[in-house]
Amino acid sequence: MTLPDERYRALLAAERFLVELLNPKATPRVPRHLRERAMHILRHYPGAGTLDCMAHDTEFWLKKPS
Repeated sequence: MTLPDERYRALLAAERFLVELLNPKATPRVPRHLRERAMHILRHYPGAGTLDCMAHDTEFWLKKPS
C-alpha cells in the first residue's frame, strides 16, 4: 500500500526525472522526441506549490512529508 507521503515524494521524483531528461549534459543519449515529450508533460505538471496545495486539501491521498 502506498502512503500519502510516499505518493508526494514520487511526484517530486517524477518531476526531477523529467527535468533531468531535458538536460543533454545529464542525459546525453536521450533521443530528441523523448526530450520533447518530457517538455510537453512538464508544461502541465504540478509544481511544488501546487503539490503543497493538493496535499493540504487532500491529505488522505497526498501528504507532504514532515
